[in-house]
This record gives sequence, C-alpha cells and structure tokens, in this order.
Amino acid sequence: MNRELTELQSSLDGELFFDETMRKLYATDASAYREMPLAVAMPKNESDIKLLIAFAHKNATSLIPRTAGTSLAGQVVGGGIIVDVSKHFCEVLEVNESENWARVQPGVIRDDLNRYLKNYNRYFGPETSTANRAMIGGMVGNNSCGSNSVVYGSTRDHLLEVKGFLSDGTYTTFKSMSGEEFLAAMHSDSELEASIYKAINEMLSSSQNVENIKREFPKPSIERRNTGYAIDMLAINKPFNPEGEDFNFCKLIAGSEGTLMFITEIKLNTIPLPSRHKALVCIHCEDVNESLRANLIGLKYGPHASELMDHYILECTKKNTEQQKNRFFVQGDPGAILVVELVAENEEALDKKCNALIDELKKENLGYHYPIVTGEDVGKVWNLRKAGLGLLSNIPGDAKAAPVIEDTAVDVQDLPQYIIDFNEILKKHNMSCVHYAHAGSGELHLRPIINLKTKEGHEQYRTIATEIAHLVKKYKGSLSGEHGDGRLRGEFIKTMIGDSNYQLLEDLKNTWDPKGIFNPGKITNTPPMDSNLRYEADRVEPEIETYFDWSKNQGVLRSAELCNGSGDCRKSPMSGGTMCPSFMATRNEKDTTRSRANILREILTNSEKPNRFDSEEIKEVMDLCLSCKGCKSECPSNVDMARLKAEFQQNYFDVHGIPLKTKLTGRFNQGMKMASIFPPAYNFMVGNPVMGKIFKSFMGIAEQRPMPRMPKQTLKKWYKKTFKSAVSKDTQTVYLFADEFTNFQDVEIGKKVIQLLDRLNYNVIIPEHEESCRTFISKGMLKEAIPVINKNIKALSGLVTKETPLIGIEPSAILTLKDEYPDLCDAELKEKSLKLAENILTFEEFITQEFENGNIKSASFKTEEKLVRAHGHCHQKALSSVVTLKKALSIPENYTVQMIPSGCCGMAGSFGYEKEHYDVSMKIGELVLFPTVRSTTEDTIIAAPGTSCRHQIHDGTGRNSKHPAEILFEALM
Repeated sequence: MNRELTELQSSLDGELFFDETMRKLYATDASAYREMPLAVAMPKNESDIKLLIAFAHKNATSLIPRTAGTSLAGQVVGGGIIVDVSKHFCEVLEVNESENWARVQPGVIRDDLNRYLKNYNRYFGPETSTANRAMIGGMVGNNSCGSNSVVYGSTRDHLLEVKGFLSDGTYTTFKSMSGEEFLAAMHSDSELEASIYKAINEMLSSSQNVENIKREFPKPSIERRNTGYAIDMLAINKPFNPEGEDFNFCKLIAGSEGTLMFITEIKLNTIPLPSRHKALVCIHCEDVNESLRANLIGLKYGPHASELMDHYILECTKKNTEQQKNRFFVQGDPGAILVVELVAENEEALDKKCNALIDELKKENLGYHYPIVTGEDVGKVWNLRKAGLGLLSNIPGDAKAAPVIEDTAVDVQDLPQYIIDFNEILKKHNMSCVHYAHAGSGELHLRPIINLKTKEGHEQYRTIATEIAHLVKKYKGSLSGEHGDGRLRGEFIKTMIGDSNYQLLEDLKNTWDPKGIFNPGKITNTPPMDSNLRYEADRVEPEIETYFDWSKNQGVLRSAELCNGSGDCRKSPMSGGTMCPSFMATRNEKDTTRSRANILREILTNSEKPNRFDSEEIKEVMDLCLSCKGCKSECPSNVDMARLKAEFQQNYFDVHGIPLKTKLTGRFNQGMKMASIFPPAYNFMVGNPVMGKIFKSFMGIAEQRPMPRMPKQTLKKWYKKTFKSAVSKDTQTVYLFADEFTNFQDVEIGKKVIQLLDRLNYNVIIPEHEESCRTFISKGMLKEAIPVINKNIKALSGLVTKETPLIGIEPSAILTLKDEYPDLCDAELKEKSLKLAENILTFEEFITQEFENGNIKSASFKTEEKLVRAHGHCHQKALSSVVTLKKALSIPENYTVQMIPSGCCGMAGSFGYEKEHYDVSMKIGELVLFPTVRSTTEDTIIAAPGTSCRHQIHDGTGRNSKHPAEILFEALM
C-alpha cells in the first residue's frame, strides 16, 4: 500500500502522511478508543477530497472526516485515512445580513465564527463546552448542542444547507425543497443521488415504518436526541406529513457523523446577538437530587441555560491553577451547584426575575446559598463549568471518569427519578459517578469512575453501558443527547429503537454509501463497544526512572496520561490564552500539547528499549514545544509539557549526548561570566558583520536576530561597588534575586529595580546565590541543574521569610525557584524548597502586595496621564498572574493600563533565536502581539516583564518595550 499512498501523496495539493508518528497521533480522539489509521490527509481544496474518494474506492479503504478531534464516542478513530480539514477548510465564505445566514467551511471554529458575526450583530446559537476549538463541521457531524440548548436547540435546528461529495464522488447540495423539487430529485442525473431520494421516499411512505418510528424512537419532547440517523425528523416533514416543514436532508445529515457524505460547505441560520442583560443564579445544593428538583423550578423562569456541577467537578477545580480564580462564587463544599442563566430586557426586570427564583427555591427548601453573578464574572463561571471534561483527568490514579454513558438524555420532567434509578444501578456495582452539565435539557453528563487499565474495568465498561441502555429505553430517552453514537453506542441502537427501525438505518447507510467508504463502523455495523480501547487490560505498567519527582501523579507515564484528548490546546489565537503557541502558528495537530502527550504515552508504554525516552518520534513531536508553561494552567488536566519535555531531553541526552550548541546555550551563565571579563571583545564579536555571522552560524542562531550586547559591568558588581542606599538599615529588608539574564545583559533594568525599591524605602540586599538554572532546564540539562538548585536552596532557605521575601526581576528565572526546584532538588531538601517557594515573589507581585498593604502609595508617583499596553510573560501567566502586572503599573494615579490579549511572544528564551525555529517564532509574534504593538501610538508605553519578550517585540516591530520597574522608576516624583 505504501506505493499507492506515495502516488496519492504526490497528486494532492494538500498533505498526506503515512509515517508511524503521524498515524499514532491520529489514532485517538477524546474518547476511550485507539486504532491506527492507514494514513492522515490534510486536503487543501475540493479537488483533493475528490481524489481521496477515488483512492478509497480503488483501494478498498475508507475516509474518516475530522475537524478538532474532540469526539467522545470514537467518531474519528478508525483504520482508514483520517481526513483532517481543520487546517485548510477554515474560511467564513459569506454572511448574508438580509437573509440572516452565514456560509462557512467545516473547519471554522464556532467561537471564531461568532466573533466574525459580531460585526453584523448576529450570532450562531449552539455552544458546546469545546466552543473555542470545536469546528462547525464537527458540530454538524455530531449535531452538537451545548449549555444553551434550552433556547437555541441543536446544530440541526440551524442547519440550512450543506454542499459536498457523495460516496461516488458526485458533488451535490442538500437544502430545503418543495414537493415538486423532491419528486424531481428522484430523477436526478446522478444515479446515486436519485437512489437516495427514492429510498427515503419508499421508507417513509410506509405507514408501518412511520408507526414503528413513532413507537420506538425517543420521545419527541426530548430536544437532545441523537440516537441513530434522524429518520424520525424526516418522517414529520413534507412530503410524508402535509403539516410539516419542507423536506431537507440536512435534518438527517446533522448527527450522521461523516458516514453519509463529505461536507465542504455549510450554510447556517444566524440570530440577533443575545441580550446583554443576563445574570447567573448559582444555587448551592446538598446533593445532586436536590439540584435536579431545583432545576424544575428554574425552568419556570425561561432560563437560557441550567447547568450542573457536582462535588467531583468542584473538587477538581480546587487543584487547577487556571480554574481556582473562577471559584470566587463557591461557598463551602456543596454537593452540587446548579447554575441558572436568566436574561431580561433591562436590569430592573432581571433583578426581579432572579429574586423571584430565589424566593421560590427558599420556599421549597431547595439550596442553601444563591449568589447572583453578573458582568464579566459570568464568563468565569461558565469557564469553570466548561472545564469539567478536562478536569476529570485530575482524579489521582488509573481509575478515571470514563466516557461510556455520559450522553444519555431523557425528558427533563423524568430527570430526577431517572438519576435516582441510574445511581441505584451504579450502587449495585459498587461504582460512583460524576454528574455535570445540561440539567435544563434533561441531559446530565454521567461518568462512572472506571479503571480501564484492568480486565475488571473493561467488564464494567460493557456492563454499565448495557444496563444503562435498558434504563434509558425504559424512559423512552436517547442514549446520545449530543456526543453521538460513534463506535461506543452503535452497538445498543437496536436495543433503543428495535430491530425493524435498526434495519431502516442499515438500509439508509447502504443506499448512501454502498461500498462503506465514509467513516464505516460508526452508528451502524459498529465493532463491539469494548474493542480497540486505548488501554490494554492488566498490562504491567513500566517502572521508569526520572530526574523530576513525578510522584504527585504516580509517575511520568501517568503524568502524560492526564491528557484525555479534550483538545483545549487547539484554541485559536482569538480565543485568548497562551496554550499552545506553536499550534496557533502552524495549525498542525502534531504541534499540540495533546499530540505530545499522546506520543509520550505511546512510546513510554510500548518501547522495549532500556531507556524508554530514547525515541526519535518523541524528539520530532517535541521540537516545536516552546516550554511556555501555558498548558500547566490552561490545560484542564494540568499537563505540564514543558517539564515533560525537559525530562525527555535529559534522558535522550543520556543515550546520545548533548549537542554542542545545546551545551553552550544551556551554560549561558558560564558563557556570560567569561564574556563579562572583557565586554568589548564580546560586543565586537557579536556586532561585527563578519564575526557576528560566524558566531551565529556556530551557535545555530538565525541570521536575522540581532544579538544582545554585554554592558560594561554586571549588576552584582555595580551593586557591590557603586550602589549607595539612601535608606536606614532598620527599614524592611527584601532580598533580590540577580538572575543570570539581568545580571549580565539587562543590567540597567536591575539598577532601576534596586533604585526604585530604595526610593520606596526598602533595604535591598542581593544575597549570595547561583544562577536560576532556567537555561539548564529549558535545554533539558537536568543533571547540571540539580547541584546548582541544591546550592541555591541551601543558601536562600535560611534567609528568605515572609517578612524578608525574595523578589525576582525576570519571571522565567524567579518562577523556576517556585515551580521546578521542589521536584528537582534532592529529596532531603524538598521541604525546604517548598517553604522557600512560599516567600518568593515576582517584582510585580511584591509591588502590588505592598501597595495593597498601604506600604507603597500613589502619592510617590507623578500624576501625568500615560497609556501603558502590557504584555505578560508566559510563565507569569501560567504560574503567577498578570493581574499583578496590571495592578502594579496602575499605581501611578493617571496611568491607564491595557493588557495586550496576546499569548506567547514566540521568543521563549533561546527558541526564537534558533535558525530552525525563527520562522515559527515570528509567526507566533504576528498572531496578536506584533499587530497590537504596531497599532499603538508612539507615546504609548509598551510594558513587558520578560527579557525574551522585549527582544521579540523589538525584532518584530522595531518598538522598544520596558520592564515595569523602569516604567515605575520613571514615574517617581
């Protein structure tokens, strides 16, 4: 087959991959399944898709359409060619204001579409929890709903028209049609298309078939019903029901999971932007059952959403850096919180509605705390709820909340009793369950805790799926409300709708796709639901020696396995946040945190080498990881890929040795020490055109990058020989960490920090200490880092206290002491390291703390008006907070500080200097940071705490940016 694939590869305008690495990366989605595909295609245009269809016919293989890969029922896992349209099919093609529709390609991200539609005062309603990376094609495939489905329904309700290819390569359009048009379509020039219309006409003209559908399909009152193909929706429309809507095959295609056609264009209904007057009533309950009774009362008030979080979810949010700040409204430890979103035409009416709901809840003795959340805080609450899926991976150990029966939907009035019955079944099997999500629509996401690494877990997986299917049938519910059937629930569709109706589904699939080339084994004719699971039962877990202490997650392998495939790392730049900068630039799945975790899991589990990290595949996939730390906070599962990368690098170096340029970069501190002996020689070498070119070539540095110059004197020497303090020695002492970047290159910034703190009446002491080891760790040189880390802990832990904190200037350096030190130091120093970390502050944290404590006052600064645009350092965003950056810069009374909504700047230490990474580095800068800086006026101050960020801003825009200390020093009275 490789010869045929090579020929196909050369004929496509897009890309085709069939190497082992790419196949592994696409072997999983966000479900429990894993199956190696034949190849991965990234078509560039419709011609490519037509070629792929022809290839599939000729070579008896299949095509599996894929967008963001966040499916939970294994929809995009299979043995054929994965066709990823997320890179090239991502344009908004047209917006029609007068007719209220938008025409898009399937790879358009839902939230990006709404940002685009905002210019037209329009909106696409359905909102999945994955809306910042979920794509319209996937939403159509799964008939996605989301938290607001009580108002906006599902994707099916907004789908007007689709264009694409039938399985024989015919390009066609499906849209609303009159009775005459329907009859004409049965005589189409396309034999396949004509047969499709004839088959549905024959199927639904049968009164017996229609009666069977009415009797066996889920209740029509259940808005969220995705069981099988939606022939029940077609049966109630013309020409089969004279009172129904016009016939439209889009009703069937929504929820068909790419098994019937390959969509290339989608036309969607749009609605007016929702009311700005909205509030959340966050009902704290003792348990889930109480919250579901509260839900029925909440529904009386016409909510736009009614969403549940149980105690499992809430407990996970306590341990997630990003979500901790979103818990501001949580009081105590509730068994469940029901979040009810209410809207009104004005604030007065909204207040009245919220209070009426709370009064009725109190009257019925439901809930114990009812905070009302409004304004910007609304988004924080919803972000907490949306993080639920990823957060579930944080449950320690191998037993996780499994996606097996998480998508059942019943009539909302049946929901309280259904959940009681549901939990009785779990209790019978000594199982517990996570409850969260769409209470208002009768669909809770219910995830039992199962260890899928064991034989018992595999048996539980099947047993619980079977028993719950029968329970759902009892309530005439839908086994899938929005996540689809895929290969997980397909096996139970016959149970849900009966033999005769299931036969109709099989006939329909065979008519549309007689050779089974479109995503076979999904919905109908699925393999057993417990086959091809990601984890093999009772496999012996490998013992892997590491340099970092991974005991918190029970080992390095489980630290990689925290990734459940939810795809939060696939956000677009417009969504905000840092993770994952290289993916934002390349749009390649290979460059996501998810892919890096997947390849680590694959290799560490299956390698037979003595050193399991000895892998070129891991090296390849890790190449564009910037170690930005964005994933440590923004990934709901807290996958720390920067740390995993460093662990891999050192282990890989143990086998292959450390490349010379890596050694030189990692030993930055030692190199700068030598250069500081005679700075003019170093400056001549890097500044002279000929010498500089040779130096850059030797170091592997991009020619386009200007090299930083060495000042005449290091910061430590200036402090010892020149600085004269103006404060008395009995004033508050603070220790300053003179990191290697500030000490050797950003000396003027270091001076400003010391002089500023001195002017603000602090006794500044630079204690004896070594380098931070940031460069060692970022280059994977952990063996060289550990002894230095141990020395620093011993030197600083006796000095640094809450009253005498250690302050850092360069975020990446000082935060290394808080983040990596405790897990790299010798075991006997761990407690000291953790204690030390408690009293380490970034410059911005310290200034903000002292201002809020009244020790620094605005009166110390000038009152002139200034506008500051601030870009936060990645490590600061992940491990600290850019809130303190904004607060610190806002201390001067008339300074207006606006945060630049940028992620990573793209430099990331040495990454952006390396010639092989230069282009990606600049692409990252161009996503948000560079355009924003260029758009600012010359008198606007650009603030950037990170040394890499300041260099990147200058190289990309020609503008100089300043450390916050420089800005505050210049603002002193």
